[in-house]
Amino acid sequence: KMLDDLLKFSDNQAITATANSENIIDLGKDREIAAGNPVPLLVTVKEDFNNLTSLKVSVETSASSDMSGAVELASSTVELANLKKGKMMPVSFMPAGNKGFVRLKYTVTGTAPTKGKVSAYLTDALPISHHDK
Repeated sequence: KMLDDLLKFSDNQAITATANSENIIDLGKDREIAAGNPVPLLVTVKEDFNNLTSLKVSVETSASSDMSGAVELASSTVELANLKKGKMMPVSFMPAGNKGFVRLKYTVTGTAPTKGKVSAYLTDALPISHHDK
């Protein structure tokens, strides 16, 4: 699989409170990348989480780079028991609705974690196997 820095939302980003991804990706206005073959979105837990009840990962889009008026395109919520290193979050493809700029939002429910990291990319392919560890 190929990982491109220009398609990186987060790289081992520590999530200790609700936060946006480290990076915003410019997909180009009126360029719907979700048409045709699905574009894989890989969101992986890089360090076990603690304390929180669940983590919601949302894909947001906006027509401006400051993400004003951001709209949620898709989301997935994962309980603490499944936020273990190596687990993939179940947002597996870039959703339709791109307005030009895209980011991820990580929403913490429950007590703020002191541990927990994620990496997230648009990529050419998902790993062949991502069975439970």
